[in-house]
Amino acid sequence: MSKLSGQHALVTGGGSGVGQTTALMLAEAGTKVTICGRRLEPLERVAADNVNIQCLTADVTDLSGMKAMVEKAAETYGPVTIAVANAGAADSIPFSKMDAADWQSSIDINLTGVFNTFKACLPGMEAVKSGRLISIASTAGLKGYAYVSHYCASKHGVVGLTKALSLELAKSGVTVNAICPGFVETPMLERSIENIQAKTGLSREEARAALVSSNPMGRFVQPEEVADAVLWLAGKGAASVTGQAISISGGEV
Repeated sequence: MSKLSGQHALVTGGGSGVGQTTALMLAEAGTKVTICGRRLEPLERVAADNVNIQCLTADVTDLSGMKAMVEKAAETYGPVTIAVANAGAADSIPFSKMDAADWQSSIDINLTGVFNTFKACLPGMEAVKSGRLISIASTAGLKGYAYVSHYCASKHGVVGLTKALSLELAKSGVTVNAICPGFVETPMLERSIENIQAKTGLSREEARAALVSSNPMGRFVQPEEVADAVLWLAGKGAASVTGQAISISGGEV
C-alpha cells in the first residue's frame, strides 16, 4: 500500500506545468486527486486514463465557486486532506507603467487564490483533525526581482499567510507550508522567455541564459523536483514541519 493511499488531494492549476506533474505524482503514490482550473480541456488531458484523477472547473479568485467545487470533489473522494494551491500567473511590467488593474490581477490570482483554496479546504481537514495546506509560492516570496513588483508582493503575501496560519493551526493536525521554487522549466517559463525576447530583442538562447543565470547550479528547476517536495510535505514524515517557506532554487535563496 502506498504511503499516501487513502488521501484526497486538490491541485489547483492542475492542467499544466508544476500542477500537472504534482497531480500525476500524487496519483502514482496512491492518492485520489482532484485537479481544477478554469478550462476543462487541459484538465481532461492530464486526467486521461488515470483512474485516480478527477477534474473539475473552478476559478481560484472566486471563493464561492471554490467552496462549491471542493464540496463536489468530496462527493467522489471524501474530504480534501491535501490542498496544493498551485494556480498562479506572472507577467513583467515596470512599476512606473503598472496600473491598478495589473496590481489587482496579480494579488487576486497569486495571493487571494491561495486564501480561497485554503478557506474552501480547511473545514474538511479540521473535521478529521488532519490535513496539509501547501502553496506553490516562489523565490519571489523570499527576495525581490525587478519589473515584477506586483508578483513579488503577492508571493511575499503567500509566505506571510503561511507563517501566520501555521501558528493558528499548530494544534489542529493541519500543517501549512509554502514551496518557493526558482525558475521552473514549464510553459509559464516559456512565456517569460518569449516576453523577454519581444521586449529586448534577445535570441531565445540569450533570454534563457538571462533567466538561468540566477540559479547557482546553472540550470532551471524541474517540475518533478517541486512535486517531490509536495509529496514529502504530504507524508507522515513531515508531520512536524509547518510554517516553512522551502526554497527549491539551486542555492539562489
